[in-house]
Amino acid sequence: MKILLVKPHSELLVAKRLEEGFLRLEPLGLEIVAGGVPQDDSVSILDLGLYKDPARKFGEMVRGYLPDMVGFSAYSSMAHTVKQLSRQAKSINPDIKIVVGGVHATIVPADFKQPFIDLVVRGEGGTAMPEIIRRYKNKEPLHFGEIALAPSAPDFTVKAASGPPPYPDVRAIPRPRRELAERSRYFCVWTRSDTGRLEHLFPQVASIRTSMGCAYSCSFCVIHHLMNGKYLQRDPQDVVDEISHIRQDHIYFVDDEMFLDAARARRIAQLLKEKGIRKHYISWARSDTIVKHPEVFKLWKEAGLDVVYVGLESVDEFRLAEYAKRSSIDTNHQAVKILKGLGIMLHAAFIVHPDFAADDFRRLEDEIKRLTPAEITFTVLAPSPGTKFWSDNKDRFICDPYRFYDCMHTILPTRLPLRRFYQHFGRLTSLALRANPLRLQGIRVPLRDFFRAVFRGTRYIFALYSIYKDYRGLLKAELIYGKPN
Repeated sequence: MKILLVKPHSELLVAKRLEEGFLRLEPLGLEIVAGGVPQDDSVSILDLGLYKDPARKFGEMVRGYLPDMVGFSAYSSMAHTVKQLSRQAKSINPDIKIVVGGVHATIVPADFKQPFIDLVVRGEGGTAMPEIIRRYKNKEPLHFGEIALAPSAPDFTVKAASGPPPYPDVRAIPRPRRELAERSRYFCVWTRSDTGRLEHLFPQVASIRTSMGCAYSCSFCVIHHLMNGKYLQRDPQDVVDEISHIRQDHIYFVDDEMFLDAARARRIAQLLKEKGIRKHYISWARSDTIVKHPEVFKLWKEAGLDVVYVGLESVDEFRLAEYAKRSSIDTNHQAVKILKGLGIMLHAAFIVHPDFAADDFRRLEDEIKRLTPAEITFTVLAPSPGTKFWSDNKDRFICDPYRFYDCMHTILPTRLPLRRFYQHFGRLTSLALRANPLRLQGIRVPLRDFFRAVFRGTRYIFALYSIYKDYRGLLKAELIYGKPN
């Protein structure tokens, strides 16, 4: 049996510029799904974000590889693309089985009720795949339980309306088939150096997932709902064993929250040191976790932790309360001080609220000055499908809330005209890039990487300034440009 697993491409320009310029991670979810495919079957992974003409590349792969089954994994912003590609695959070979999984399929399976989609998989695809393949080979119906739903089945609508299925035992999840991805194409901009120079500003990066879910339930985040409130963790020894088999020297932890269990995080770092595994790491962490357990981050710094992404989110207490962060501005300040004291690069992430006025943007500009040198990024507040925040605002959406849900496009009305809003938004990122630690700390990088960073950073900023153009034809001109004088 031949199985083609596909990661769709991004349609929106700003997402493309971000991937091209700063961060392109391997399709880890599909690598894990591939790990569930029996060894006697053929499986291939196609990452369409790597190609200039993704639709053409997809068609060539379907015609050349001749898969029996095509599996897609997608976020909400890619759901429309998945439908187009599914229709394209069926037009080439009507007998191909189309299987759709990922976050959007888990949260909003009803959105894939299409005649050209055969199966919608909810939850962990790696554990579902063996049963799907068994059923295919035995010519049985592919759908089963609450995990694999057939859009053509009479009970699809009822099952699709239910919450996500229970998550499997983490020990049952297969290891990713990393060899199926084009390893040299995945990278992350890396700005931390203890020596004052970097051999590579864009090193090859491998991704790893050591836990699933989060013990918190921020209003803008879907993870709590996606995981039914569970926070599941892999055994430290299992994590370290996987890291030991990764060839890349730079690793990006894709956990929703890596350090919540301080004892587990401490044990992973200890094992890495004991086994002499020396690599460079990036991970997310909450500010209150950093403040509660600075000794854990000190240990991780010794183990190779270079950069920590921290969702500081806001400079206002009332916004943190609105986002249900269960943290405070003072805690954020303490966390920043701890990371800088340990020599760990801070990547501060802030949320820009659609209700921002010009003064709110200026206050964030002041915060950039206070935090530097640091990596600083911004996203736009948008309700996640499946959350209460989404249901409370579903009558206020100004555009297709799925296609524009990338945390850069607002799907809610803005106080400022969209053009003005994104002028301010683009300026924030422009100021943050100028305050980058590479520049302020005088870290030397290869000349080629330097020019690459300048060129791609400039393209990204221009894309941010121009986001408002994506709404043309969807909104009244006055909502974009403001009312005429």
